Amino acid sequence: MISVSIVGVTGYTGLELLRLLVQHPQFVVTSVTARSASGKPLNRLFSQLCAVMPIASKTTAAVNPDLIITEEPEETDLAFVCLPHAAAAESVVKLLGRGTQVVDLSADFRLRDVSAYEEWYKHTHPAPALLETAVYGLCERYRERIQHASLVANPGCHATAALLALLPAFEADIVEPDVIIDSKTGISGAGRSLSLPNHFAEANEDMDAYSISGHRHLPEIQQELEAAARHPFKNGLRILFIPHRVPMTRGILATCYVPLKPGANGHVCTTAEVQAIYKQYYAHEPFVHVVDQPPHTKWAYGSNHCFIHAIVDTRTNRLVVFSCLDNLVKGAAGQAIQNANRVYGLPETTGLASVGVNP
Repeated sequence: MISVSIVGVTGYTGLELLRLLVQHPQFVVTSVTARSASGKPLNRLFSQLCAVMPIASKTTAAVNPDLIITEEPEETDLAFVCLPHAAAAESVVKLLGRGTQVVDLSADFRLRDVSAYEEWYKHTHPAPALLETAVYGLCERYRERIQHASLVANPGCHATAALLALLPAFEADIVEPDVIIDSKTGISGAGRSLSLPNHFAEANEDMDAYSISGHRHLPEIQQELEAAARHPFKNGLRILFIPHRVPMTRGILATCYVPLKPGANGHVCTTAEVQAIYKQYYAHEPFVHVVDQPPHTKWAYGSNHCFIHAIVDTRTNRLVVFSCLDNLVKGAAGQAIQNANRVYGLPETTGLASVGVNP
Protein backbone atom coordinates (compact mmCIF):
# COMPACT_ATOMS: atom_id res chain seq x y z
CA MET A 1 0.00 0.00 0.00
CA ILE A 2 1.14 3.57 -0.72
CA SER A 3 0.63 6.13 2.05
CA VAL A 4 -0.75 9.50 0.95
CA SER A 5 -0.97 12.97 2.43
CA ILE A 6 -3.23 15.75 1.17
CA VAL A 7 -1.73 19.14 1.95
CA GLY A 8 -4.56 21.66 2.03
CA VAL A 9 -7.54 19.36 2.33
CA THR A 10 -10.36 21.84 2.98
CA GLY A 11 -10.64 23.31 -0.53
CA TYR A 12 -12.71 21.86 -3.35
CA THR A 13 -9.69 20.10 -4.84
CA GLY A 14 -8.76 18.49 -1.52
CA LEU A 15 -12.32 17.30 -1.00
CA GLU A 16 -12.44 15.92 -4.55
CA LEU A 17 -9.20 14.03 -3.92
CA LEU A 18 -10.78 12.45 -0.83
CA ARG A 19 -13.88 11.46 -2.81
CA LEU A 20 -11.83 9.82 -5.54
CA LEU A 21 -9.23 8.19 -3.29
CA VAL A 22 -11.97 6.38 -1.36
CA GLN A 23 -12.12 3.91 -4.26
CA HIS A 24 -8.38 3.62 -4.90
CA PRO A 25 -7.02 0.11 -4.22
CA GLN A 26 -3.38 1.12 -3.62
CA PHE A 27 -3.39 4.63 -2.10
CA VAL A 28 -4.27 5.09 1.57
CA VAL A 29 -4.70 8.61 2.97
CA THR A 30 -2.86 8.75 6.29
CA SER A 31 -2.31 12.50 6.67
CA VAL A 32 -4.39 15.60 5.85
CA THR A 33 -3.53 19.20 6.61
CA ALA A 34 -5.30 22.55 6.90
CA ARG A 35 -4.20 25.25 9.29
CA SER A 36 -7.72 26.67 9.59
CA ALA A 37 -9.15 23.29 10.67
CA SER A 38 -6.20 21.81 12.58
CA GLY A 39 -7.21 19.42 15.35
CA LYS A 40 -10.60 18.54 13.88
CA PRO A 41 -11.52 15.10 12.52
CA LEU A 42 -12.23 14.91 8.79
CA ASN A 43 -15.82 13.79 9.30
CA ARG A 44 -16.53 16.97 11.29
CA LEU A 45 -15.95 18.99 8.13
CA PHE A 46 -17.04 16.48 5.49
CA SER A 47 -19.89 14.41 6.89
CA GLN A 48 -20.26 12.38 3.69
CA LEU A 49 -17.05 10.56 4.64
CA CYS A 50 -19.02 8.72 7.33
CA ALA A 51 -20.19 6.45 4.50
CA VAL A 52 -16.64 5.32 3.68
CA MET A 53 -16.12 1.56 3.85
CA PRO A 54 -13.02 -0.56 3.11
CA ILE A 55 -12.86 -1.74 -0.50
CA ALA A 56 -12.40 -5.39 -1.37
CA SER A 57 -8.60 -5.31 -1.61
CA LYS A 58 -8.10 -3.61 1.78
CA THR A 59 -8.79 -4.40 5.40
CA THR A 60 -9.05 -0.69 6.25
CA ALA A 61 -10.68 2.19 4.40
CA ALA A 62 -8.60 4.19 1.90
CA VAL A 63 -9.71 7.32 3.77
CA ASN A 64 -10.26 7.15 7.53
CA PRO A 65 -13.21 9.46 8.38
CA ASP A 66 -11.81 9.95 11.90
CA LEU A 67 -8.41 11.11 10.65
CA ILE A 68 -7.36 14.26 12.50
CA ILE A 69 -6.46 17.30 10.40
CA THR A 70 -3.02 18.70 11.25
CA GLU A 71 -1.06 21.83 10.38
CA GLU A 72 1.88 19.96 8.86
CA PRO A 73 1.86 16.66 6.92
CA GLU A 74 3.19 13.47 8.40
CA GLU A 75 5.76 11.46 6.47
CA THR A 76 4.10 9.58 3.61
CA ASP A 77 5.16 8.00 0.32
CA LEU A 78 3.14 10.44 -1.79
CA ALA A 79 1.78 13.94 -1.25
CA PHE A 80 -0.85 15.90 -3.15
CA VAL A 81 -0.24 19.61 -2.54
CA CYS A 82 -3.41 21.69 -2.84
CA LEU A 83 -2.14 25.07 -1.64
CA PRO A 84 -2.12 28.49 -3.32
CA HIS A 85 0.89 29.40 -5.42
CA ALA A 86 4.04 30.38 -3.48
CA ALA A 87 2.80 28.57 -0.35
CA ALA A 88 2.70 25.38 -2.41
CA ALA A 89 6.33 25.72 -3.51
CA GLU A 90 7.52 26.10 0.07
CA SER A 91 5.66 22.94 1.06
CA VAL A 92 6.95 21.05 -1.98
CA VAL A 93 10.57 21.82 -1.08
CA LYS A 94 10.08 20.34 2.40
CA LEU A 95 8.32 17.25 1.09
CA LEU A 96 10.94 16.52 -1.55
CA GLY A 97 13.61 16.90 1.14
CA ARG A 98 11.97 13.98 2.97
CA GLY A 99 12.02 11.83 -0.14
CA THR A 100 8.27 12.14 -0.72
CA GLN A 101 6.88 11.90 -4.25
CA VAL A 102 4.85 15.05 -4.96
CA VAL A 103 2.00 15.96 -7.26
CA ASP A 104 1.55 19.72 -6.95
CA LEU A 105 -1.87 21.07 -7.94
CA SER A 106 -0.82 24.72 -7.75
CA ALA A 107 0.75 26.72 -10.59
CA ASP A 108 4.19 26.90 -8.98
CA PHE A 109 5.97 24.37 -11.20
CA ARG A 110 3.97 24.44 -14.44
CA LEU A 111 6.06 27.08 -16.18
CA ARG A 112 9.65 26.31 -17.15
CA ASP A 113 10.64 29.97 -17.46
CA VAL A 114 11.03 31.59 -14.04
CA SER A 115 10.65 35.09 -15.51
CA ALA A 116 7.31 34.12 -17.06
CA TYR A 117 6.16 32.76 -13.70
CA GLU A 118 7.16 35.94 -11.89
CA GLU A 119 5.49 38.10 -14.54
CA TRP A 120 2.15 36.28 -14.29
CA TYR A 121 2.12 35.49 -10.56
CA LYS A 122 3.69 38.77 -9.36
CA HIS A 123 6.23 37.43 -6.88
CA THR A 124 9.67 35.86 -6.75
CA HIS A 125 9.61 32.11 -7.23
CA PRO A 126 10.47 30.33 -3.93
CA ALA A 127 12.26 27.38 -5.60
CA PRO A 128 13.33 28.22 -9.18
CA ALA A 129 15.87 25.36 -9.37
CA LEU A 130 13.01 22.84 -9.25
CA LEU A 131 11.53 24.20 -12.49
CA GLU A 132 14.22 22.25 -14.36
CA THR A 133 13.21 18.89 -12.89
CA ALA A 134 9.44 19.27 -12.48
CA VAL A 135 7.42 17.45 -15.16
CA TYR A 136 4.26 18.98 -16.60
CA GLY A 137 1.55 16.51 -15.63
CA LEU A 138 -0.32 15.93 -18.86
CA CYS A 139 -0.11 12.16 -19.29
CA GLU A 140 -1.38 12.39 -22.85
CA ARG A 141 1.86 14.16 -23.78
CA TYR A 142 4.49 13.44 -21.09
CA ARG A 143 3.60 9.92 -20.02
CA GLU A 144 7.16 8.54 -20.02
CA ARG A 145 8.67 11.53 -18.22
CA ILE A 146 5.98 11.47 -15.53
CA GLN A 147 6.79 7.85 -14.71
CA HIS A 148 10.28 8.88 -13.57
CA ALA A 149 9.38 12.19 -11.90
CA SER A 150 9.69 13.04 -8.22
CA LEU A 151 7.70 16.26 -8.77
CA VAL A 152 4.72 16.45 -11.13
CA ALA A 153 3.13 19.82 -11.86
CA ASN A 154 -0.58 19.23 -12.37
CA PRO A 155 -1.88 21.38 -15.26
CA GLY A 156 -4.52 24.08 -14.84
CA CYS A 157 -8.12 23.19 -15.65
CA HIS A 158 -8.57 25.61 -18.58
CA ALA A 159 -5.12 24.64 -19.86
CA THR A 160 -6.02 20.94 -19.80
CA ALA A 161 -9.18 21.49 -21.84
CA ALA A 162 -7.43 23.75 -24.37
CA LEU A 163 -4.32 21.60 -24.77
CA LEU A 164 -6.24 18.37 -25.27
CA ALA A 165 -8.26 20.21 -27.90
CA LEU A 166 -5.27 21.63 -29.79
CA LEU A 167 -2.25 19.33 -29.37
CA PRO A 168 -3.17 16.93 -32.21
CA ALA A 169 -3.48 19.81 -34.69
CA PHE A 170 -0.21 21.44 -33.65
CA GLU A 171 1.73 18.19 -33.72
CA ALA A 172 0.28 17.39 -37.16
CA ASP A 173 1.33 20.86 -38.38
CA ILE A 174 -2.05 21.62 -39.99
CA VAL A 175 -2.77 25.00 -38.35
CA GLU A 176 -1.45 28.55 -38.33
CA PRO A 177 -0.02 30.07 -35.09
CA ASP A 178 -3.09 32.20 -34.37
CA VAL A 179 -5.45 30.73 -31.77
CA ILE A 180 -8.69 31.89 -30.15
CA ILE A 181 -9.90 29.97 -27.08
CA ASP A 182 -13.35 30.67 -25.62
CA SER A 183 -13.56 28.72 -22.34
CA LYS A 184 -16.60 28.51 -20.08
CA THR A 185 -16.33 27.19 -16.53
CA GLY A 186 -18.51 26.34 -13.56
CA ILE A 187 -18.33 28.39 -10.36
CA SER A 188 -16.30 25.78 -8.44
CA GLY A 189 -13.32 26.75 -10.60
CA ALA A 190 -12.94 29.86 -8.42
CA GLY A 191 -12.34 27.75 -5.31
CA ARG A 192 -14.13 27.50 -1.99
CA SER A 193 -13.20 30.88 -0.50
CA LEU A 194 -16.03 33.38 -0.41
CA SER A 195 -16.13 36.14 -3.01
CA LEU A 196 -18.94 38.37 -4.23
CA PRO A 197 -19.06 37.18 -7.89
CA ASN A 198 -19.60 33.61 -6.69
CA HIS A 199 -22.53 34.23 -4.34
CA PHE A 200 -25.68 32.49 -5.59
CA ALA A 201 -27.61 35.73 -6.13
CA GLU A 202 -24.73 37.14 -8.19
CA ALA A 203 -23.89 34.04 -10.25
CA ASN A 204 -27.32 32.47 -10.80
CA GLU A 205 -28.91 33.28 -14.18
CA ASP A 206 -25.81 35.24 -15.11
CA MET A 207 -22.73 34.81 -17.28
CA ASP A 208 -19.65 36.96 -17.60
CA ALA A 209 -16.11 37.06 -18.96
CA TYR A 210 -13.22 37.48 -16.54
CA SER A 211 -9.44 37.93 -16.64
CA ILE A 212 -9.86 39.49 -20.07
CA SER A 213 -6.47 41.19 -19.91
CA GLY A 214 -4.77 37.80 -19.45
CA HIS A 215 -5.60 34.66 -17.49
CA ARG A 216 -2.83 32.83 -15.61
CA HIS A 217 -3.46 29.62 -17.54
CA LEU A 218 -2.49 31.38 -20.78
CA PRO A 219 1.32 31.07 -20.39
CA GLU A 220 1.15 27.31 -19.81
CA ILE A 221 -1.08 26.89 -22.88
CA GLN A 222 1.44 28.94 -24.87
CA GLN A 223 4.40 27.00 -23.47
CA GLU A 224 2.95 23.59 -24.32
CA LEU A 225 1.64 24.46 -27.80
CA GLU A 226 5.00 25.96 -28.74
CA ALA A 227 6.70 22.80 -27.51
CA ALA A 228 4.31 20.62 -29.52
CA ALA A 229 4.71 22.51 -32.81
CA ARG A 230 6.70 20.68 -35.44
CA HIS A 231 8.55 23.87 -36.47
CA PRO A 232 9.27 27.13 -34.60
CA PHE A 233 6.84 29.91 -35.48
CA LYS A 234 8.53 32.67 -37.45
CA ASN A 235 6.50 35.46 -35.85
CA GLY A 236 5.59 33.68 -32.61
CA LEU A 237 2.40 32.03 -31.45
CA ARG A 238 -0.57 34.35 -30.87
CA ILE A 239 -3.25 33.15 -28.44
CA LEU A 240 -6.38 35.02 -27.42
CA PHE A 241 -7.84 33.22 -24.40
CA ILE A 242 -11.01 34.49 -22.70
CA PRO A 243 -12.61 32.49 -19.85
CA HIS A 244 -16.25 32.90 -18.82
CA ARG A 245 -18.18 32.04 -15.65
CA VAL A 246 -21.45 30.19 -16.19
CA PRO A 247 -24.06 29.32 -13.53
CA MET A 248 -23.24 25.65 -12.99
CA THR A 249 -21.23 23.99 -10.24
CA ARG A 250 -18.58 22.19 -12.27
CA GLY A 251 -17.47 21.65 -15.84
CA ILE A 252 -15.47 23.36 -18.60
CA LEU A 253 -16.39 23.72 -22.26
CA ALA A 254 -13.59 25.17 -24.39
CA THR A 255 -14.24 26.15 -28.01
CA CYS A 256 -11.00 26.71 -29.93
CA TYR A 257 -10.64 28.39 -33.32
CA VAL A 258 -7.47 28.14 -35.43
CA PRO A 259 -6.85 28.99 -39.14
CA LEU A 260 -5.87 25.95 -41.15
CA LYS A 261 -2.49 25.87 -42.89
CA PRO A 262 -2.44 24.95 -46.61
CA GLY A 263 -0.22 22.01 -47.47
CA ALA A 264 2.56 22.05 -50.07
CA ASN A 265 0.03 21.62 -52.87
CA GLY A 266 -2.41 24.12 -51.39
CA HIS A 267 -4.64 21.43 -49.91
CA VAL A 268 -6.41 22.28 -46.65
CA CYS A 269 -7.64 19.54 -44.32
CA THR A 270 -11.27 18.52 -44.49
CA THR A 271 -13.43 17.66 -41.49
CA ALA A 272 -13.00 13.95 -42.22
CA GLU A 273 -9.22 14.29 -42.37
CA VAL A 274 -9.10 16.31 -39.14
CA GLN A 275 -11.27 13.82 -37.32
CA ALA A 276 -9.02 10.99 -38.52
CA ILE A 277 -5.98 12.85 -37.12
CA TYR A 278 -7.70 13.32 -33.76
CA LYS A 279 -8.98 9.76 -33.52
CA GLN A 280 -5.54 8.35 -34.28
CA TYR A 281 -3.86 10.70 -31.79
CA TYR A 282 -6.16 9.65 -28.92
CA ALA A 283 -6.77 6.06 -30.04
CA HIS A 284 -5.13 4.53 -26.97
CA GLU A 285 -5.97 7.18 -24.38
CA PRO A 286 -8.24 5.91 -21.60
CA PHE A 287 -9.66 9.33 -20.69
CA VAL A 288 -9.84 11.31 -23.95
CA HIS A 289 -12.64 10.51 -26.37
CA VAL A 290 -13.10 11.95 -29.87
CA VAL A 291 -16.85 12.02 -30.48
CA ASP A 292 -19.04 12.67 -33.51
CA GLN A 293 -21.09 15.52 -32.06
CA PRO A 294 -20.40 18.61 -29.91
CA PRO A 295 -19.96 17.35 -26.33
CA HIS A 296 -21.89 18.40 -23.23
CA THR A 297 -20.26 19.19 -19.90
CA LYS A 298 -22.70 16.78 -18.21
CA TRP A 299 -21.02 13.91 -20.06
CA ALA A 300 -17.89 14.44 -17.98
CA TYR A 301 -19.54 15.47 -14.70
CA GLY A 302 -17.80 13.76 -11.77
CA SER A 303 -15.41 11.80 -14.02
CA ASN A 304 -11.85 12.00 -15.31
CA HIS A 305 -12.95 11.94 -18.94
CA CYS A 306 -12.52 14.58 -21.63
CA PHE A 307 -14.69 14.67 -24.76
CA ILE A 308 -13.51 16.31 -27.99
CA HIS A 309 -15.21 17.13 -31.27
CA ALA A 310 -13.33 18.69 -34.21
CA ILE A 311 -14.70 20.16 -37.44
CA VAL A 312 -13.54 22.39 -40.30
CA ASP A 313 -15.53 25.54 -40.97
CA THR A 314 -15.15 25.82 -44.75
CA ARG A 315 -16.49 29.38 -44.92
CA THR A 316 -13.64 30.74 -42.80
CA ASN A 317 -11.07 27.99 -43.41
CA ARG A 318 -10.76 27.43 -39.65
CA LEU A 319 -10.44 24.39 -37.47
CA VAL A 320 -13.02 24.47 -34.67
CA VAL A 321 -12.47 22.14 -31.71
CA PHE A 322 -14.85 21.63 -28.77
CA SER A 323 -13.41 20.16 -25.56
CA CYS A 324 -15.23 19.49 -22.30
CA LEU A 325 -14.22 18.07 -18.93
CA ASP A 326 -14.96 18.32 -15.22
CA ASN A 327 -12.73 21.10 -13.85
CA LEU A 328 -12.44 19.40 -10.43
CA VAL A 329 -11.59 15.95 -11.81
CA LYS A 330 -9.72 15.84 -15.14
CA GLY A 331 -9.01 19.54 -14.52
CA ALA A 332 -7.57 18.95 -11.03
CA ALA A 333 -7.94 16.01 -8.59
CA GLY A 334 -8.58 13.21 -11.08
CA GLN A 335 -5.68 14.23 -13.27
CA ALA A 336 -3.49 14.39 -10.14
CA ILE A 337 -4.40 10.78 -9.32
CA GLN A 338 -3.81 9.77 -12.94
CA ASN A 339 -0.33 11.30 -12.65
CA ALA A 340 0.34 9.58 -9.32
CA ASN A 341 -0.73 6.26 -10.80
CA ARG A 342 1.81 6.81 -13.55
CA VAL A 343 4.57 7.69 -11.06
CA TYR A 344 3.99 4.40 -9.22
CA GLY A 345 3.69 2.26 -12.35
CA LEU A 346 -0.02 1.59 -11.84
CA PRO A 347 -2.57 1.62 -14.69
CA GLU A 348 -3.61 5.25 -15.14
CA THR A 349 -7.26 4.30 -14.71
CA THR A 350 -6.71 2.88 -11.20
CA GLY A 351 -9.33 4.38 -8.89
CA LEU A 352 -10.73 6.49 -11.75
CA ALA A 353 -13.02 4.10 -13.56
CA SER A 354 -16.33 5.92 -13.05
CA VAL A 355 -18.26 7.52 -15.91
CA GLY A 356 -19.96 10.90 -15.78
CA VAL A 357 -23.28 11.56 -14.06
CA ASN A 358 -26.03 12.40 -16.55
CA PRO A 359 -28.49 14.04 -16.08
